[in-house]
Amino acid sequence: MPHAVHHAAKAMVGGLLMGLLTGANAAAAAPALPSPEAIDGKVQTLMKRDHAKGLALALIDAGQVRYVHAWGARNSQGEPLQTDTVMYGASLTKTVLAYTTLQLVDQKRIALDTPLADDLDKPLPDYDPEAIYRGKYAPYQQLAADPRWRKITPRMCLTHSTGFFNFWFFEPDQKLRLHFDPGSDFSYSGEGFILLQFAIENGRKSQGLGVDVGALTDATFAKLGMTRSSLKWRPDFRRNLADGWNDKGEVQEHDERSKVRSAGSMDTTIADLALFTAALVRGEGLSKASFEELIKPSQKIVTAHQFPNFGPHLPPEQQRPDLYAGLGVVVFNGPQGRGFMKGGHDGQTANTMVCVVGSQRCALILSNDVRAEAGFAELVHFLLGDTGVPYDWEYGDHAGKS
Repeated sequence: MPHAVHHAAKAMVGGLLMGLLTGANAAAAAPALPSPEAIDGKVQTLMKRDHAKGLALALIDAGQVRYVHAWGARNSQGEPLQTDTVMYGASLTKTVLAYTTLQLVDQKRIALDTPLADDLDKPLPDYDPEAIYRGKYAPYQQLAADPRWRKITPRMCLTHSTGFFNFWFFEPDQKLRLHFDPGSDFSYSGEGFILLQFAIENGRKSQGLGVDVGALTDATFAKLGMTRSSLKWRPDFRRNLADGWNDKGEVQEHDERSKVRSAGSMDTTIADLALFTAALVRGEGLSKASFEELIKPSQKIVTAHQFPNFGPHLPPEQQRPDLYAGLGVVVFNGPQGRGFMKGGHDGQTANTMVCVVGSQRCALILSNDVRAEAGFAELVHFLLGDTGVPYDWEYGDHAGKS
């Protein structure tokens, strides 16, 4: 498939009145979108500077996909990265789980602030996750001596405030534990998303749970026309698949993930994920109340950077007052008003999604070379203008590094 390019529509003009998270203030007008030619020049300059092998980009404006393009190579053979090349979604998968969970909320099958303990037929530590599905969940039996697990709600899972480490197997002794009272702090945790997935997949059938998250997301993808996206590997992806490059320029083969893991197992394409991002910023498929839950400030973030886990709290005067976790996203205020963002990263993957709520304008970038990440702040500013996206908190000095 040749590169698909949709020319950017004429930019919105005039001022936009947006509600800030702390009150109503006038936001700056959305700047004119750059031309496709200007975008092409900027991307190629940054890729050359950062030695990035491949990058794909989409622009959404007024909630509609306006531009999709891909540059560079998808593998070591130099085959071109295309807009329908399957790439690793990484932690953008978490935003998909948030969207899926809110659909269940709208269907009254789960509630954001009801403890997950109430959704299960027996206490969490009484389950044998390995017997249910090998290698998919955490060893919840290890929580038996800590009753605080009973406090964990879907909101806490989606706002990284469960108290779990990022993943239990990153613990020095590989033991699952709570490091703080659930709901009391923010610390990035894929493990919380896996717990929520466990409750959805193994919860009470009488309330509409006990359903496969992969099947739920497949239904969403089908509805949105996302034909080359899945939370589990599909053999048909192989015909046009992106491998990756780490920060040493070494090729890393695409991981064929055989299990649905809502913290980061999604394969997708830039064309497909642009459709999801556009639907997300429009609030399509969600009630107005659920969309507002997704983008409202739910959990204050008080650390200088996203990592390491359990970082020290900044003094109050140094904390960014608008920086919060929403549901599956981070929310902030900037010159253009309310915004939300989510990143995705591993040793050879660099992804980012940044959206401005009032203008329903987003930049979505997927790269199969982690080195491209070093240019994301500059590229997103070029695409959207000054949004106030908290990239210093997101990356610190780690952008572009494996």
